Amino acid sequence: MNTQLIKELQNIQGVKIVAVSKRRTKEQIDEAHRHGLNTFGENRVQEFLEKYDPKYSWHIIGHLQTNKVKYIIGKVDLIESLDSIKLAKEIEKQAAKQGLIQKVLVQIKISEDPNKTGLPYQDALPFIKELQSLKHIQVKGLMCVATHTEDMELVKEEFMKMNQLFQELKSKDPQIDTLSMGMSHDYKLAIECGSTMVRIGTALFE
Repeated sequence: MNTQLIKELQNIQGVKIVAVSKRRTKEQIDEAHRHGLNTFGENRVQEFLEKYDPKYSWHIIGHLQTNKVKYIIGKVDLIESLDSIKLAKEIEKQAAKQGLIQKVLVQIKISEDPNKTGLPYQDALPFIKELQSLKHIQVKGLMCVATHTEDMELVKEEFMKMNQLFQELKSKDPQIDTLSMGMSHDYKLAIECGSTMVRIGTALFE
């Protein structure tokens, strides 16, 4: 456990840490909690359900299939990977059944990498407008995964583009307050570019 990094991140004002706990054991999660971390991010629903502990805050950060939504509503604080109307409608349906409002981030595909998921950048504003009719979903902001590359200028360009969109949304809706970008290899640059939430796994646990 990289306790020094945890302390460094905790000292940065306005930045929330999501400890990416995929492939980590429940014991490792408990240890991270003892060092002051309380929010954990999981990619896969099945793995999340195996580790779920209600005393922690949980985020789904991986691509979410509509048929898995019913298993996580009421358990996760934030779904970071909303990227389609079909998924939004299923989240709305399941949240309505439980009488709760599900907080979400809209995942934007900022990278040209064909393996990355997310909504096209230019579709973000009309998509978020469409979500306004869904009463059991609250959009808190945006999430992205930058290109995995040594070319940090490209990554910076992507992060700045995301921040521009985030600021535009924030100016229209005061409930929007979260820009989730930055992982183990690029979180410092992400914070410089306006990230309010970093998703860090490898750098914390190893």
